Amino acid sequence: MTGRRSVYHGCRVLLGALFLAAGISKGRDVTTFAGEIAAYRLLPYALNYLLAATLPYVEVLAGGLLLLGRNVRGAALLTALLTVVFIGAILSAMLRGLEIDCGCFGGAAVLPLWVALVRDVGILALAHFTYHLQGTQPS
Repeated sequence: MTGRRSVYHGCRVLLGALFLAAGISKGRDVTTFAGEIAAYRLLPYALNYLLAATLPYVEVLAGGLLLLGRNVRGAALLTALLTVVFIGAILSAMLRGLEIDCGCFGGAAVLPLWVALVRDVGILALAHFTYHLQGTQPS
């Protein structure tokens, strides 16, 4: 396996596992996750619950597709877009001085927001490499 293919597979599997784990952990307690979303003070009350009820399924779908190697570019693009939104929400909370749990893994990983931000930048890099290196695979 060439170096590019190894990097591709490593990024794809790690990105898929992260999103699958995040979706499963958030989906286990939608009410708590809705509260974590509400703490950001970005959405109307009712939308916090709608997002909490749907986002875990989207993350599980994207993670599963990446792990299975199906529709990889679409799943990588979806994870990148989600991660950009997550980064924006974290930056917004930081700039407003909120001291909240990021809600990133359903309360399983309570981190300072700056650590979550650095981690999300790394996740965005994984999505970037997965998307752009996908073409290194034989058809």
